[in-house]
Amino acid sequence: MTLAQLKSFVLVARHGSVKAAAAELEVTEPAVSVAVAALRKELGDELFVRDGRGIALTDGGRRLAVLAGEILGLAEQARRSVQDSPGQSRVVQIAATNIVAEHIGPLIEAFTARNAGLELTVESIGGASFADLLEHRRADIALGPPPAPERSATIATVPFLRARLLVVAAPGHPLAGRRNISPASLGDQRWLIGPPGLDPTMGAGLFFARGGLEPKDLAAYTSHAAAIAAAAAGEGIILTLAHSVVEEVRRRALVRLDVRGTPILEIWHASTLGLGRALPAALSLQRFATTSEATHAISTGRAGTTSLRVRPAVHVTLWRSVAADIDAAAGRGAKN
Repeated sequence: MTLAQLKSFVLVARHGSVKAAAAELEVTEPAVSVAVAALRKELGDELFVRDGRGIALTDGGRRLAVLAGEILGLAEQARRSVQDSPGQSRVVQIAATNIVAEHIGPLIEAFTARNAGLELTVESIGGASFADLLEHRRADIALGPPPAPERSATIATVPFLRARLLVVAAPGHPLAGRRNISPASLGDQRWLIGPPGLDPTMGAGLFFARGGLEPKDLAAYTSHAAAIAAAAAGEGIILTLAHSVVEEVRRRALVRLDVRGTPILEIWHASTLGLGRALPAALSLQRFATTSEATHAISTGRAGTTSLRVRPAVHVTLWRSVAADIDAAAGRGAKN
């Protein structure tokens, strides 16, 4: 049994396809089939069988998929631990929901400034996947919602930010000035969101799920900053972080809508593997996230797109100014 064989099987189990596993490994389909066949022979189990156009894992295959993921994760941890020596770059893989990823740029910059030789990567992904990513060591730390209660035995999580969410719109919106608006009455409104794909674990996705809302008109933008700018231009309403629109509300470019049940308090969590299995650098980031310095960095920063990889001594964060978007939109309106 080799790590290469286990990796082939894990990818087949994850994707439900030999073809998809081969594509990710950048090898031929026969190479993946040979690796899985070797495991079948050694373990005396079919591991999976064909099921229509996909596959179905056997009981033994399901058990192997879990253990193989853990073995591969431990192998990666061993490799990184050996390489974690003075003078060499250390990598921390961060998983975060879209809205969190868009706001943690200042936190990451503050953290890397005091941790020389540390490289951070950020992957935007739904909060429901956090526990699996951590368990399979595809992420060292997850920032966003906490893991499900049944995963708390193996995942260590701490709250690090109390985020307030408001529903805002341009001052000229028909709902501006109305009192005690029912969330159920907002289904016909044009809602503006960030990157496509609502995350039901937090933000607008959770708000819609709890209120039983199914908006008929949903407009997605490349970032939450762009969605905020669109709201200020009068294109619809948005549920957003209060601190991300402080300046726009102050200038009356946006106004808060008096929606029943808002502001919403949302707690962001930093989660790592528990039981002494977390990477030391991930634990250091988890601790830093709970400090007042980190809270201040996030709450005073602008919404924007952070680079997917922050390398030592070179901190590149690309921020899209909401004010600039508003001014540009106003300019377009004047021309029309």
